[in-house]
Amino acid sequence: MARKMTRNNEHYRRALQKMPLGVASNFRFWGEERTIYVKQGRGARVTDLDDNVYVDYRMGYGPAILGYADPRVDEAAREGMKVGGVFALSTEREYQVAERISRMVPAAELVRFSNSGTEAVMAALRLARAYTQKDNYVILEGSYHGLFDAAMWYTPMEKWAEVGDPVVYPYSEGVPLATRNFAHFVQANDANQLEDVLKRHGKSIACLLIEPIMGNCLGIAADPAYMRAARELCDRHGVVLIIDEVKTGFRVARGGAQELYGVRADLCTFAKAVANGYPISVLAGREEIMRKVGKGVAHGGTYTAHPVSLAAAEKTLQILAETDALEKLANYGTRLRSGKSAILKARGIAHSFVGHPSMSGLYFAAQPPRTYRDWKGSDYSFYDAVARVLHDECILCEPDSREPWFMSAAHDDSCLKDTLSAFEIAVDATLNAQDATRRVPGSRPASPAV
Repeated sequence: MARKMTRNNEHYRRALQKMPLGVASNFRFWGEERTIYVKQGRGARVTDLDDNVYVDYRMGYGPAILGYADPRVDEAAREGMKVGGVFALSTEREYQVAERISRMVPAAELVRFSNSGTEAVMAALRLARAYTQKDNYVILEGSYHGLFDAAMWYTPMEKWAEVGDPVVYPYSEGVPLATRNFAHFVQANDANQLEDVLKRHGKSIACLLIEPIMGNCLGIAADPAYMRAARELCDRHGVVLIIDEVKTGFRVARGGAQELYGVRADLCTFAKAVANGYPISVLAGREEIMRKVGKGVAHGGTYTAHPVSLAAAEKTLQILAETDALEKLANYGTRLRSGKSAILKARGIAHSFVGHPSMSGLYFAAQPPRTYRDWKGSDYSFYDAVARVLHDECILCEPDSREPWFMSAAHDDSCLKDTLSAFEIAVDATLNAQDATRRVPGSRPASPAV
């Protein structure tokens, strides 16, 4: 092990006395001996309590698109502090940021701000229901739209059905079972299945809620033809198309995934990359729908459009729009993919990449997955083992293979060198820990998933 965890583990035991799991979010708990507490982040690296310095590919699940503590954004945030705080009144900069977003994303005819991606998606769903006067909605299996009751459903693998609506279950206690009939689930990249659901239930369906690149499922991307079909089917059945760009927005292109696919949403949401880590999110869309806000649809919040976050957003979006930051981070992601691929090919390990170079997933099979079921039915234990070693070698990726690796404009040649060196160590260590047959991913059938 290349790192020490003494102070991290000491702090975990102390924090556990006052905080469930010793952390402020379930996703930050990585085990009693492996949970990390950050002391500082700069650029593409973070330092923990034991002074281990990591190259980070989580980047807060994507917000730090320019890198941690970007001096341009932080200076703008300090200017925002001078406004004076929260007034429960509006400020002039709200319009300026909204106008910038509308220029970057044509579908964003009108804009409202919230504090988190979850809040923005909740508001989008409420607005779509109000506009259509319908209650039900369609979600893609394996997608993630935040921690709120309407989005927290899944189908256990052993209960998958080839036809008809799958039976869904909440993935948290406390979600009312009485609400599950509102949700209809379809597989990604299957326009026929989507059409079938809309034909059978279209009169009760308010919206299709979709991530074109699935931010919590490896970065599995929609086919362009599927996105075009989804748009046409929503139009045909009077269903609002909500494109959730909480992770892809202003990351995969200046106009987000909608620019990449050439598809325009009715409503869209943004959050992670908007302000380089300062808390803010966006609900935007067609004027006809957005004008319902305040005219029947409630939306607001004490901390919504905070002057500090707005100032940071204004500067971040300016940098993304007017510099080569996006090209730089995508180029780095492409080089990282190539480096990993060379290491894996040299060892005869089948693999593929999914998603966009700026938020890319690694899959240990020759053909990339097209649906959540492809991933869930695969043997992802090799990735999980590699990730564990990478942490010990001070490379931070999500320990769960569903999460893509996020690039930032701060990742540089030194990051790439350190990452590929550690990746080679991690792959070899994982191979050496395999059984005597030395079978590697892509050469054996998938093990049962749970």
